[in-house]
Amino acid sequence: MHSVIQQAKRLIIKVGSSLVTNDGKGLDRVAIEKWAAQIAALRMMGKEVVLVSSGAIAEGRQRLGFDKRPTGIHELQACAAVGQMGLAQIYETCFRAHGIGTAQILLTHADLADRERYLNARSTLFTLLRFGIVPIINENDTVVTDEIKFGDNDTLGALVANLIEGDALIILTDQKGLYTADPRKYPEAQFVREAKAGDAALEAMAGGAGSSVGSGGMLTKIMAAKRGASSGAHTVIAWGREENVLVRLAEGEAIGTQLISQMAPLAARKQWMADHLQTAGQLILDAGAVQKLSAEGKSLLPIGVLDVRGEFGRGAVVTCYSEAGQAIARGLCNYASAEARRIKRHPSSEIASILGFVEEPELIHRDNLVLL
Repeated sequence: MHSVIQQAKRLIIKVGSSLVTNDGKGLDRVAIEKWAAQIAALRMMGKEVVLVSSGAIAEGRQRLGFDKRPTGIHELQACAAVGQMGLAQIYETCFRAHGIGTAQILLTHADLADRERYLNARSTLFTLLRFGIVPIINENDTVVTDEIKFGDNDTLGALVANLIEGDALIILTDQKGLYTADPRKYPEAQFVREAKAGDAALEAMAGGAGSSVGSGGMLTKIMAAKRGASSGAHTVIAWGREENVLVRLAEGEAIGTQLISQMAPLAARKQWMADHLQTAGQLILDAGAVQKLSAEGKSLLPIGVLDVRGEFGRGAVVTCYSEAGQAIARGLCNYASAEARRIKRHPSSEIASILGFVEEPELIHRDNLVLL
């Protein structure tokens, strides 16, 4: 079995808090120097690399003198703000030793939820890669609240893979990879070398968060692989302390767990819609509309909409549900929520008389619609 990383050109590498800090006690410079050296080697092999790195809160906690991770949102945000300075500083120094420039990019969910900001982030990353820079991405913990959090950097890594059409996502963690059960509790647990990303059986295997330092358990890594696979990215989950792990993966050695994408990449705009963790509103569809969308690939017309929930503007991404509550599709809505409520259950020929104008005959055009 060969590593899927060998053929991959554009890599998103995610390192967790426990790998860049001394188990939460500030940044581990020796470890970060090793990551920089390995990524420099990958660059020499012709690969593009984007690094998603945790560690800001752990570093800020150390600098601000907290004995343990604070629970108050503002204390956490203060730790992130202080720690991010140290994180950027050490990465810049370590990569500069190899003649490689770095860029810091802090993202919130709102950056990827807004079509314009999504495209801006994408363009910036492509431009940085063209200039030979290693972008270092972290969640913008200084401003996020629960409503706009990715929740963990595994999810952020997968969304970045989607954003820039990465070939592979490497999630480096404090576990060797995926087991059929938690090996710390069940010694008979079997190691999983390769599986299909998105396989429901994988989710059943994964337990809760393992490390006390970060926020992501094995389940978040499996869900990240599933998300990354939707744009054609394979995922490798490997132990970050494995000697020279990145270079060995790139040379073809199979290390850790490989979760293989079975999907052809979606078109970029549909990918963006599919990957919204939070959407602006909901449309409840009748059975006829569900059939038209899911079986016939048609656009959504106002007459098939039973209810409009939430407040949103024109062009917002909304989720379409069946009456039974099953998510059917996501798409860009041609009408704001107030307008959609007025034209629901009406044929398209009546839109002009109801609203006094017609944006489009469809509520969501099939080109702006992705099935779930």
